[in-house]
Amino acid sequence: MPFLPVSREDMEQRGITQLDFICITGDSYVDHPSFGISIISRMVEDQGFTVGIIAQPDMKNDRDLTKLGKPKYAFLITGGNIDSMVAHYTAAKKKRSDDAYTAGGKAGKRPDRATIVYTRAVKRIFGNDMAVAIGGLEASLRRFAHYDYWDDAVRPSILEDSGADLLMYGMGEHQITEICRRLGAGERITELRDIRGTAYLCPPEETPYGAAECPSLALCRENKEAYAKACRIQYDWQDEVYGKTVIQRQTSKMLVQLPPALSLTTPELDHVYELPYMRTYHPMYESEGGVPGIKEVEFSITHNRGCFGGCNFCSIALHQGRRISVRSKESILREARLLTTLPNFKGYIHDVGGPTANFRAPSCTGQLSRGLCKGKKCLAPVPCKNLETDHSEYLEILRELRKIKGVKKVFIRSGIRYDYLNEDKNEEFLRELITYHVSGQLKVAPEHCSAAVLDLMGKPHIESYKKFQDKFYRITGQVGKEQYLVPYLMSSHPGSTLNEAVELAMFLKSLKMRPEQVQDFYPTPGTVSTCMFYTGLDPYTMKKVYVPRTPEEKAMQRALLQYFKKENRRKCIEALIKAHRTDLIGFGSNCLVPPDEEYSAYLRRKAAEKNNTTHSKGRNDRWQKSAPKRNRRY
Repeated sequence: MPFLPVSREDMEQRGITQLDFICITGDSYVDHPSFGISIISRMVEDQGFTVGIIAQPDMKNDRDLTKLGKPKYAFLITGGNIDSMVAHYTAAKKKRSDDAYTAGGKAGKRPDRATIVYTRAVKRIFGNDMAVAIGGLEASLRRFAHYDYWDDAVRPSILEDSGADLLMYGMGEHQITEICRRLGAGERITELRDIRGTAYLCPPEETPYGAAECPSLALCRENKEAYAKACRIQYDWQDEVYGKTVIQRQTSKMLVQLPPALSLTTPELDHVYELPYMRTYHPMYESEGGVPGIKEVEFSITHNRGCFGGCNFCSIALHQGRRISVRSKESILREARLLTTLPNFKGYIHDVGGPTANFRAPSCTGQLSRGLCKGKKCLAPVPCKNLETDHSEYLEILRELRKIKGVKKVFIRSGIRYDYLNEDKNEEFLRELITYHVSGQLKVAPEHCSAAVLDLMGKPHIESYKKFQDKFYRITGQVGKEQYLVPYLMSSHPGSTLNEAVELAMFLKSLKMRPEQVQDFYPTPGTVSTCMFYTGLDPYTMKKVYVPRTPEEKAMQRALLQYFKKENRRKCIEALIKAHRTDLIGFGSNCLVPPDEEYSAYLRRKAAEKNNTTHSKGRNDRWQKSAPKRNRRY
């Protein structure tokens, strides 16, 4: 099958006078199942509807938005694979110089808050009655009143900000299937008020009964405790088994979020990934060198969805959910064989993973009937006693992939949950992972070493990482490989003071780790950690949480994790002085950094001041002793 229409010429070639649906995306057009809009558009096509793509429209005029005409049923709008503000700005709020989801890697091809900008423009051009449904990560994580890091303020639901008629949250396949069917049957988009995995606005008097109510937008703006309570309510009812409708008053209307869509079954997920994708970027980008974002995923296979790990800084729990969905072994093998036929395939499958590579089933069978436990983690701070660990099916899939003709090597680059792997008494999977599927380095995510910080992250304590590290290097030695663990680490997460950052630096030094990359905590919309950042409260305990906020302190925490870099020495010294850990400045084996000239000068001044004070005191004492008793001052 060819690419979907992107121009009138494409429509004419197919004999289409009016498209049923038009998708607008903030990314360049890449027809690959790692790009959300590609899945949604192919799902629309799979139901017999016509669909076109408008990728990164030029917002300086209306020509791009009107080039495919007016759709018969609706515009489907997304900001792209990631939030447009994250695509444009670093954690330090500095403009990025590149964009992996844009042709040529050029930054600035999508507007800030792309979903809002595109939707408002469509409503202005085509009229307020033009049906618009929004989705994707940007819309999904901004569906409630949310703290916006870039505005440093609480913004209303993106439904209110954009003027869209309907919001699809989560992955969207079930939602788009029903939306297409019902619009095609003659219903209006404003009548679609019962589709799971969607949200809409309505007058307060039309609010459905029996819903869980969050504190209002106004209350969340003026009261941080109310915001924290709203966050917990949103997460507590994010479950497809017991989840209920959640409501929140916006400026004047009521936001109604229906329960999450049901997870795709294995046959359904197989079907989604076997739709007729072109599996590359549109040829119109060839002159710009293509779209960089395809490189990491072009020869990768997604085998699962969801993550029951539930880290507090991660958006997966609120977007994909914590329920695990998996593809069948047969579907995965079919995709692998397809990869071997592609022109650029060199024999290497870069990844067989997903949000967490080694999850192939729920953490326990009880989740299937009762749902996930509210307010609890399956793996942190210690694994739940009901946890069921089994890597046998995943291992079988990897073994079959290795046998395929034309496949030289199968790597795993998605995150491995080592805490889950630790619970597997059978080391067979770990041994084969190390022997066949690691390319010199295995990336894992301990994130920190401080128990206090890890608890706020929703991560296991560092002892779990140490246990895995010991196993990894023991087996690596046994199989005669020279391979290394590469830890992902995060600085300035809520709860991390300079003392915790120093603790992490000393931990790294003790293990002789020198991380090449360190991630500053990024308060992205919708996460529990972002709630902590904004409110200074843990929404599950309502206890106060320390939050590093100033650019100076964030820079110090980041520098400490790369204390070994010469360019970080000054920042580290400043941090150690502020943390009252000057014992770590020097040349001893336990020291983090040697003194620089500025610190040495500082020490000399302090010594001189002390010396002058001592001499002055000595002279004064001698004068007092020699003076007549009546003249002595006490």
